[in-house]
Amino acid sequence: MLLVGALAGPPAQSQEVKVGDLVISQPWSRAAPSGSELASSYLTIENKGTAADRLVGASSDVAEKIEIQQISMAGGATSSDTVDKGLGISAGDKVVLAPGGYKLALLKLKSAMKKGTKVSMTLEFEKAGKVTVPFEVLGASAKGPAPPKADGKMKK
Repeated sequence: MLLVGALAGPPAQSQEVKVGDLVISQPWSRAAPSGSELASSYLTIENKGTAADRLVGASSDVAEKIEIQQISMAGGATSSDTVDKGLGISAGDKVVLAPGGYKLALLKLKSAMKKGTKVSMTLEFEKAGKVTVPFEVLGASAKGPAPPKADGKMKK
């Protein structure tokens, strides 16, 4: 029975991190070549509590600054707007930072972000506090982590 539970668990790449009533899952970043000054990171934040919280900031050793940004389209042009007051997460709600929507923008990178590595970031929430999360670095044009694959060994 233990083995069945282990097989049904989430894959290592989608490890969840919990802080207070918040569950952070699928943290990933796009690769950035040496010399690049900008990278983007994404994740899902689920609020399992009864009170709203807010992502108010982030930091990492790999970037001088991290901003919460929202991507918007206007007249066929894409723009990034800084979310100055933080990103609200209502009680019982889930907020997904994904390409084309919200993102963590890593500015003035101090080192290359290479595909296949992990980058540690500290996220700061208004109520839940700070938590360090490992972000998996995927390819430069990645749309997100691959969905878990069935291994074919499980039978009904």
